[in-house]
Amino acid sequence: MTTRPYGTWSSPITAEMLASAGVALAETLLDDGIVYWVELRPAEGGRQVLVRGDAFTSPSDVTPPGYNVRTRVHEYGGGAYCVHRGTVVYSNDDDQRLYRQEIAADPVAITPDTGGRHRYADGRVTADGSLVLCVRERHEADGEVVNELAAVPMAGGEPRTIVGGHDFFAAPRISPDGSRLAWLTWDHPRMPWDGTELWVGDLAADGSVSGETQVAGGPDESIFQPAWSPDGELHFVSDRTGWWNLYRHRDGADEPLCPREAEFGWPHWVFGASMYAFLADGRIVCEYTSEGVQHLALLDPASGELLDLDLPYSAIDYPYLSAEGSHAVFVGGGPAIPPAVVTIDFGSRAVEILRESEELAFDPGYISVPRAIAFPTEGGLTTFANFYPPANPEAIVDADESPPLVVMSHGGPTSESTQALGLETQFFTSRGFAVVDVNYGGSTGYGREYRARLNGTWGVVDTMDCLNAVRYLAAEGLVDAERLLIRGGSAGGYTTLCALVFHDDFRAGASYFGIADLEPFATGDTHKFESRYLDSLVGPYPEAADVYRARSPIHFADMLSCPVILLQGLEDEVVPPRQAEIMVEALEAKGLPYAYLPFEGEQHGFRQAEHIQAGYEAELSFYAQVLGFELGDPIPKVAIRNL
Repeated sequence: MTTRPYGTWSSPITAEMLASAGVALAETLLDDGIVYWVELRPAEGGRQVLVRGDAFTSPSDVTPPGYNVRTRVHEYGGGAYCVHRGTVVYSNDDDQRLYRQEIAADPVAITPDTGGRHRYADGRVTADGSLVLCVRERHEADGEVVNELAAVPMAGGEPRTIVGGHDFFAAPRISPDGSRLAWLTWDHPRMPWDGTELWVGDLAADGSVSGETQVAGGPDESIFQPAWSPDGELHFVSDRTGWWNLYRHRDGADEPLCPREAEFGWPHWVFGASMYAFLADGRIVCEYTSEGVQHLALLDPASGELLDLDLPYSAIDYPYLSAEGSHAVFVGGGPAIPPAVVTIDFGSRAVEILRESEELAFDPGYISVPRAIAFPTEGGLTTFANFYPPANPEAIVDADESPPLVVMSHGGPTSESTQALGLETQFFTSRGFAVVDVNYGGSTGYGREYRARLNGTWGVVDTMDCLNAVRYLAAEGLVDAERLLIRGGSAGGYTTLCALVFHDDFRAGASYFGIADLEPFATGDTHKFESRYLDSLVGPYPEAADVYRARSPIHFADMLSCPVILLQGLEDEVVPPRQAEIMVEALEAKGLPYAYLPFEGEQHGFRQAEHIQAGYEAELSFYAQVLGFELGDPIPKVAIRNL
């Protein structure tokens, strides 16, 4: 045991470990008893690989080297593959074409080469195996982007539009008898968590759809995850009561299956998310969030009984739940458990871990277990966060010292901070930093009213909630009010920049591909999916142009009074690099200390191991230099201008 100041502790949780030791797990599916999932591997340049396995065999790669299972629909992707009786169909990142692959055979392209202009996602194969029904996004030569549902021949050939006429489509789902198709739509300026429509149509053998009928949804009702039960009844999640609850559509009416103040849905940032699935005996395996905690449960739709499963998987970053027969599979984790691909056999009650995202090759004493906190914020409201105290079994500190605090502002901004184990957080806490991960107003997990707090107030409510989290922790004596740091990526980077420009509580901050200027996002300098997002978060443009300017940190850089580190992917189409470059120019003009790390080949979110490692090391070095202490581990010293 060594007495050392907070922030200077040595830790086995290195930036290299964050970058290369593990994989991100997503998109679990069951097909004929075999489990499939996608692994994002930073050590392979951020390649996403389709993997298969079961409880009796070791996992094996499906997609061969040179193929990257990823779609760019909506830029965020998801739903990049589907499986039908052992045959997989997936989108390849390099050319955005769909490929068909039999196990142990070479991939075969089944869509034309458009140079990546036509993209595909969220597919399902018809019962006879002849067609893939999916979302297609066409980027036309004149710059127009068209979203639609398309039928792609499994044998290859020209896809055919089967449903169009809306700005966005998602979740084409085929009924068990193959006679009907359900799908979601929404239109500008709404986002899918604002208002969506659920449609059903008659499906012909050639993939054509007729008799289109809207069965649920509207401008003020968000529908999530339509799915057919084994006996052909349509189910979906709706927030019509203010909470995303599960419904069954029967005899022209919608029946709530488990009404409660809990979230059985998720914001539709990516395709393929699933929070419930059907077992053969009619019960429903489901995930839900209540008071910031994720639960895995079994729902009996006949009685409405919801039984929480006695499993340690209480923290799930993204829901990917699939079931078949008596089996279910999902990606689950916990505050001290890395995410893993987990299967449950409800017949034998056996639980199997098929793949862990990473092995924790260090003393678990280095893991900081979070506690949920609630604190007062503006307008007499309450906001929520997860607080992580410093944790290191080899270090002790002076009783009179309080730790520096890193405030984490999540992206979205409709996303959610969960208690899932993330080595990113432990990277800081194991070195003597406290961390608070804030679920500011607008976050998911607390109902529609909580999400709506950010409508018209982005840059204000989120920022004040982060500041009030800091003030609460400082008043409780848990952190050092003189050593406050804030970090965030994307929308979280925007909140970070707002906190640094419009307030003076922080000593420094880190923005990962953060938004500095709102106006380009309202004038076409971003992708279609988010091009009208700010109508609700800020206001319609150009009517609210003065508000856009007033809330854009770039126009008030002269108010900055602390150092900033900015990290940016140079191929980012969501937050273009020019945003970071403008901020750098303002920092340089003012003579404030800053560091700027642009990364070639990176998009919105870093995927390459060397860049991930360089980013974390630079950020930690930046904080140490600004706060004036030496780190306990040797890492490269980032160059800081004007320091």
